[in-house]
Amino acid sequence: MSTVKSLEELKKIREASLKQMNIRKVDEDNKIKLLVGMATCGIAAGARETYNEILDTINEENLENVYVVQVGCMGYCYEEPIVQVNVPGKEPILYGNVDIKKGREIIEKHIKKGELLQDSIISKSFHKL
Repeated sequence: MSTVKSLEELKKIREASLKQMNIRKVDEDNKIKLLVGMATCGIAAGARETYNEILDTINEENLENVYVVQVGCMGYCYEEPIVQVNVPGKEPILYGNVDIKKGREIIEKHIKKGELLQDSIISKSFHKL
């Protein structure tokens, strides 16, 4: 771990951390909610990396209408990592086998363009969390 060498460097780290925390806020009903299954099976299958990639992508794209929530078991262990996309006014979409690349694709296609990733959908009407 590197050491902080200046006050400016510390301020940049703080700003990046605060921005990252804002992505995780659950305070508005009109935002798109992404749920990432982080039970033991999900973590073993790479859900932590998927979760981090999704957060990084949201941050890079400055998407303020999206937030991410870690959840437990979603009941599809064989499809882990799992990401559920809840767009206000639409049925939830559940994606399976979401690796880092697929996590970025969910943001780029589903969130930004409204295009479903048909080859990765487990269920179009799972449940609303």
